[in-house]
Amino acid sequence: MAKIAIIVGHAREGSFCEALAKAYEEGARAGGHEVSLFVTARMKFDPVLHFGYEKEQPLEPDLKAAHEAVFAADHLVFVFPLWLGTLPAIFKGFLERILISGNIAEMKQGKFLKPLKGKSARVVMTMGMPGFVYRWYFGAHSLKMLKRNILKFVGISPVRSTIFGYIEGVNQDWREAWLEQMTALGNNAQ
Repeated sequence: MAKIAIIVGHAREGSFCEALAKAYEEGARAGGHEVSLFVTARMKFDPVLHFGYEKEQPLEPDLKAAHEAVFAADHLVFVFPLWLGTLPAIFKGFLERILISGNIAEMKQGKFLKPLKGKSARVVMTMGMPGFVYRWYFGAHSLKMLKRNILKFVGISPVRSTIFGYIEGVNQDWREAWLEQMTALGNNAQ
């Protein structure tokens, strides 16, 4: 049994990203795993890191709960859409707030410990363009940035990824197949 924290980094409630996350959650619970689900659109927090790395910014209750779940988890799942070629601002703010919290002193000394070492992750991205175009023509740049510059930087490894492209252009059968895929991934905590 694994402890899993799922983060939906979307600015809008009720998105397909949220449906994918709930399918993963359903599969994980059926597999006997302990799951926490956080949807940034439903959380109340300031996504701006007002003091940068100069001083600690207290976490709001929703962020505190997410911070505790992320740090207690064995496996993390991040589900978000590709917006303007990168992560949605609310998701980036969420990551900055929870990953910086408790690490300011070390960062000011030029150190950054790997606070999430020993955890694995799955990144699930949705986008309007076909997934192969994103990988081939655009080089999956924001996915690589998230995996290498954020998740692996804080110690998460391995980091696996799933891309669902052309989400507005596919029929309901495709969407159902994707939801089933997420349920299977959740059941196996992958």
